[in-house]
Amino acid sequence: MNTMFVLQGNTMDQHMGPNFKIPSASLSLFDTLSVIFWAPVYDKIIVPCARKFTGKERGFTTLQRMGIGLVISIFAMITAGILEVVRLQIVRKNNFYDLKSIPMSIFWQVPEYFLVGCAEVFTFVGQIEFFYDQAPDAMRSLSSALSLTTVALGNYLSTLLVTAVTKITTQNGKLGWIPDNLNRGHLDYFFWLLAILSLLNFIVYLWIAKWYTYKKVAGHPE
Repeated sequence: MNTMFVLQGNTMDQHMGPNFKIPSASLSLFDTLSVIFWAPVYDKIIVPCARKFTGKERGFTTLQRMGIGLVISIFAMITAGILEVVRLQIVRKNNFYDLKSIPMSIFWQVPEYFLVGCAEVFTFVGQIEFFYDQAPDAMRSLSSALSLTTVALGNYLSTLLVTAVTKITTQNGKLGWIPDNLNRGHLDYFFWLLAILSLLNFIVYLWIAKWYTYKKVAGHPE
């Protein structure tokens, strides 16, 4: 998704003031800022509030924390899709099809990056906690390392997904969803596809998670 965010940003106005132009890839900084913002908010505000309702020391179980992150990631894709719909409407209304960057500020992408960072605080941190708490003592380090391999596998799968989408949508001489000129494509359709896949992933996650029985460690008295 980050690659598609960058491609989307490349088509927008990247100027910050009259003389400075911000590279679209650098907006990932807002992902990092979001993590920096949400990490203390989670520990200092969300956990104490959740603890009052759940009675759990950590507020949520690690599986619940990961599930919340997966839901937020769905909204991140929906936000990106809505932005692309608005961008394409501006293109069509003003016939900006061959314009390299349309007069729409790249900073409209900040919300989608911010949501991705929020999802990471819930999902990735929860995932590492889950592997560390629930793995056998002798396998904690290995399990924590394995949790990070999901990111690498995800990158390979995303490449496969983009390749498949491109091949299918360019049949019969069509430009496809992700052509070189995104003003003539439908990147919004790709974001909707990611949102649907994320929703299906969340449903499968819920189905698997409900069968899990926690080890008796701090935060999981059940």
